[in-house]
Amino acid sequence: MATEQPRTLTGEPGGLATLARAALPAVPGLNRLPGIRKGPARDFTGLSYAREAVVVERSRVDAYAGVCGFPRRDVVPVSFPHLLAFPLHMAIMGDPAFPYAAIGMVHVENTITARRAIGIGEALDVTTSVAAPRPHARGVLLDFTTTVAADGETAWESTSTYLRRGRSVDGAPTPGLTLPDPPTGGVEWRLPADLGRTYAAVSGDANPIHLHPLTAKALGFPRQIAHGMWTLARSVAAIENRLPEAVTVEVAFKKPVLLPGTVRYAARHDDAGWSFAMANPKDGSPHLLGRADPA
Repeated sequence: MATEQPRTLTGEPGGLATLARAALPAVPGLNRLPGIRKGPARDFTGLSYAREAVVVERSRVDAYAGVCGFPRRDVVPVSFPHLLAFPLHMAIMGDPAFPYAAIGMVHVENTITARRAIGIGEALDVTTSVAAPRPHARGVLLDFTTTVAADGETAWESTSTYLRRGRSVDGAPTPGLTLPDPPTGGVEWRLPADLGRTYAAVSGDANPIHLHPLTAKALGFPRQIAHGMWTLARSVAAIENRLPEAVTVEVAFKKPVLLPGTVRYAARHDDAGWSFAMANPKDGSPHLLGRADPA
């Protein structure tokens, strides 16, 4: 974990300005300017950002629930606090001390642990930290760990793991989440072309790969793709009424979901909890694999 005190963000951070600052280090020429230029990866040991007394607003929770398929309740969906942490992710990626540009970071896994339900109107302290990179066969992994607390007690935690392709670091790679026997069959969901824009409007994640065919093609995709965190949220929403209040959700993001498109979702209960999968209905290749177990 980062050893220094968290840097505090005030006001309402996020949006296109935050994304732009995080993306500028990938632009040739601009990446050499002071305040944008990145330091060497070998010197990076960690970084931490925080937001204090962030109020959970009903309008935003209801909008998020509608886009992701959750019911409207007086407590937030289990995946909602990620939206409060996302500006901290972008602030870290835009910090000159963080050695990698946001463009090129691939979200490969996410783990969420809800300790209790979070109510509408609660004021929350949100802290996100990232430590030194871990080895991976195709580059390095960076774990963005978030803690959401109220009155000094942790209510929610998550780890978002990003892959940065390229040179690795010393050490042996560790295996990620595996699901040896994922559920099959299930139901098909048709996803509209504007799903990325709709989710971006409620989440603040306006990454161009999710918005339009032209912006996605400029970054190497045949057309726009769904947000990984939408696929997580929609998968959990399908079984939300059967999950305990204290729960751990683990997912691995596999192949991107092209928009518009159709996916097949299946879930299965066992002695430990729930396993679920979102797959291509034509060939069964997975878009997302996950588990939800009592915390």
